[in-house]
Amino acid sequence: MTVEYRRILLNGQVTEVLRQGEVLVSGDGRRVAIDAAVHLPPVVPTKIIAVHLNYLSRVEEFKTELPSAPTYFMKPTSALNGHRGEVVRPIGCKWLNYEGEIAIVVGKVARNVAVEDAKSYIRGYTIANDYGLHDFRDTDAGSMLRVKGSDTLCPLGPGIVEGFDPFDAKIRTMVNGEVVQEASTSEMMWDMHYLFADLCRTITLYPGDVILSGTPANSRPVAPGDVVEVEVEGLGRLANYIVDGPTAINQRYGAQPTESEEVISTALGGDWEFRGIRPPLRG
Repeated sequence: MTVEYRRILLNGQVTEVLRQGEVLVSGDGRRVAIDAAVHLPPVVPTKIIAVHLNYLSRVEEFKTELPSAPTYFMKPTSALNGHRGEVVRPIGCKWLNYEGEIAIVVGKVARNVAVEDAKSYIRGYTIANDYGLHDFRDTDAGSMLRVKGSDTLCPLGPGIVEGFDPFDAKIRTMVNGEVVQEASTSEMMWDMHYLFADLCRTITLYPGDVILSGTPANSRPVAPGDVVEVEVEGLGRLANYIVDGPTAINQRYGAQPTESEEVISTALGGDWEFRGIRPPLRG
């Protein structure tokens, strides 16, 4: 049996609520309809870790090969966003891609946990959209800091589902109602428990920490006005709205958005995904 919890703003207070059908119920008995609730990210992590490449369809799309073991990057917690939140594409940028994913939510402190024991350390799962601002790929391809870590680029939600079975789960992404990604977690090279065990060999995972498990093929750019939804069987549907940033990227300092062959090829599903970053990641 699964149980779903959400975090919402209830009468001005951040509140964890239990989903009961189409109603959310707080610990003191207050009730609010799901459609009327102001959703927050369902978890407050100390860190967000994402795997670079995991779905075989994505590997085939980029005409590359998987490394011998998973490689990862981090998204800052300031990138967090919630269900029905606005995802900002800064003025001056144009290559903002969706990446529908399933996220692991850590349940208790984990360090050097075996794969076969990982399940007991996982609180549950939620939906993620690991947006990428590829305009900064030429300067941040190794760290993915601005590409994946800019503000609003990590929507999670709508809730955390405990008791969810992550094996052979169906996932799909829709843009303005049209299905653009569709896959099953059975296509993953490394399953959720493997990713969990791999990471906590050297990194202590704390309750609430999030691990993003990868996206299938056909990540493509979206633009202001688009509605992007990620649906996972058993987890629900995460919706977000793409909007223009209020200001342009400051041109007085720092790397500027670029539109190189690598940027365009990656954004449109080319073969550049790991050129130039695979050697250091393996080292």
